[in-house]
Amino acid sequence: MNDADFVDVPAIYPRILAKSKEIGFTMPSDQYIGALLKTLMWSKPGGNFLEMGTGIGLSLAWMVDGLSDNSTLTTVDNDPALAAIATDFFGHDKRINVVCADGSEWIKTYSGDKFDLIFADAWPGKYSDVDEILALLKIGGFYIIDDMDKQPNWPDGHEENVEKLVDALQSRTDITLCKMNWSTGLVVAVKMT
Repeated sequence: MNDADFVDVPAIYPRILAKSKEIGFTMPSDQYIGALLKTLMWSKPGGNFLEMGTGIGLSLAWMVDGLSDNSTLTTVDNDPALAAIATDFFGHDKRINVVCADGSEWIKTYSGDKFDLIFADAWPGKYSDVDEILALLKIGGFYIIDDMDKQPNWPDGHEENVEKLVDALQSRTDITLCKMNWSTGLVVAVKMT
């Protein structure tokens, strides 16, 4: 089996990848996490989904491909330029809400329906506000984080942040999790209570 043989890449993905290179965006999610997100999202037809850290929209492209017609997806980023690019690519789709806001503030003030899947790919919801973000997850919902294996762009001392996060997640009794040394290093958790 060749896990790098992606046969169902979103049609829009090459355009977003080209835009990423054009603007010099250096923090893209890879196709592995995208394929996983898409697959897990199809397990929740009609679901409500959240991405923290839109970036240029590379993982968002995969997530959109995992949306059923009656699903909704909110993606949050604090960079107005990146949010504008994501809106250009996805703003026509009524199932998608691109939000430009401080992630921590957004998490703390969100009052809508709970989420079936949360992809936390930004500091808020991943390294801060973890209790709050997990409170927004439905029982049976997925909480997914990537970049848990050492990355070339990590600042000095970031490994300690990762270790603390993983230790904190492992000590929780409201989730069960699977750590994977695959892609960029993933944690996939499911809310139990």
